[in-house]
Amino acid sequence: MASSTQQKAETARTGKESAFVCKVPSGWVYLSGMQHLRGYTILQADPVVESINALNRQQRAEFLCDMAMVGDALLEVTGAYRINYVIMGNSDPILHAHIVPRYVDEPEERKKDVPWSYPQEWINSKPFNYERDEELMARLAKAIQARL
Repeated sequence: MASSTQQKAETARTGKESAFVCKVPSGWVYLSGMQHLRGYTILQADPVVESINALNRQQRAEFLCDMAMVGDALLEVTGAYRINYVIMGNSDPILHAHIVPRYVDEPEERKKDVPWSYPQEWINSKPFNYERDEELMARLAKAIQARL
């Protein structure tokens, strides 16, 4: 059975991923299902590999540069004061990066924590919603495309 990350890559390829933002040289950009931090984005490597260690030097550089470029675009379109970058692959062993805007108005006790440290009810209260997030996705895609 395919993981949720692999399914996202497959649906992005076919144009059926509602959270799809745009294609970049190293993969696919889409909004995370968790939008409690508005603009929380995923960069999914394409081709699908288990980890960054499966890529050659040029592919690694491309993935990491694309990750930072998405962060630059998020800073531009969200008004975030910083971006957090996370690559783990523990629960979903497919190379993908969490690119997470952080905001000055976040609760003080959460600002230094990882995005999923928020209470589950808070996370669940703000899932991806195409109607609400469509404009953000379009602005983000435009900002990324301008950097390519």
